[in-house]
This record gives sequence, C-alpha cells and structure tokens, in this order.
Amino acid sequence: MNIKMVDITSKEKCYREALAYGRILLRKETIKLILERKVEKGDVLTTAQVAAILAVKRTPEIIPLCHPIPLTGVDVEFKLEEEYIEAFVRVRTLAETGVEMEALIGVTTALLTIWDMVKKYEKDSKGQYPRIKITDVKVIQKTKKSIGIK
Repeated sequence: MNIKMVDITSKEKCYREALAYGRILLRKETIKLILERKVEKGDVLTTAQVAAILAVKRTPEIIPLCHPIPLTGVDVEFKLEEEYIEAFVRVRTLAETGVEMEALIGVTTALLTIWDMVKKYEKDSKGQYPRIKITDVKVIQKTKKSIGIK
C-alpha cells in the first residue's frame, strides 16, 4: 500500500475559505443553564470557541495526510435554540490547498467541548445520555478565488 501526502507544489496560491456546521441536541434545561452561565465547569460557549480555534490550528497533527497551511482567520459562532446549539466554524487561508478539514475539526471540537462541559446535566438515572447527540456535521460552503500568486 502506498500512502502519501498529495503533492501541491505546482498549485497556485488562492484565497480559500470553508464554513462547517454541526448541531448538538440537548435538554431544554441544559440550554437554559448555558444561557444563564450556570454550568459548573464555566462559560460553555467561550470555552468551546477557544477549543475550536486551537483544534483548527492543530488539524495537520490530527489528520495524518493533511497539509500544514498558514491560516489567516478563524471565526466560531453559535446559535442557540430551545433544544439544540448550532455551531459554525469559518476558516480562511491564502494557500495551495483548502481548509475544509480545518473547519470540520473546528466544528466537531466545539461540539465535543460543549458535550464535555454539560454531560453532568444530560445523564439519566443510569448514567447514560439519552438526549445528547451531535448531528449534521458538514461543510456548507467552500470558496476558492485566484489571487495570482504562484
């Protein structure tokens, strides 16, 4: 078996951007605790935002054949609904390859951080998690614009 990193030497540097999305289902009571900043472990959304940014920066260490590329921007946003939180991670670069993996790593890390911080409130009497679930993780937008740099 031949495993190798894809050669991007001859590719042109471009402005590249990817927006990833994911959702975590939670109990209404847990969402209320997050909004009121009453979660014992601390500020859930700020912690998840920082975790997402750190994960984006370390993507090549997590995905073996992913190129290390210079990142020019990372945005992390959350939308809270009655029984779920949506996470959006936008990543930008000027590079020879895209940032889809970085955006996906960011969004999943944000959602996993939320899970970790609120799991205490989601357990049932048997210690299980009947409601909490991460769903719909995907790249919802990808942009590539030539900047004329080789």
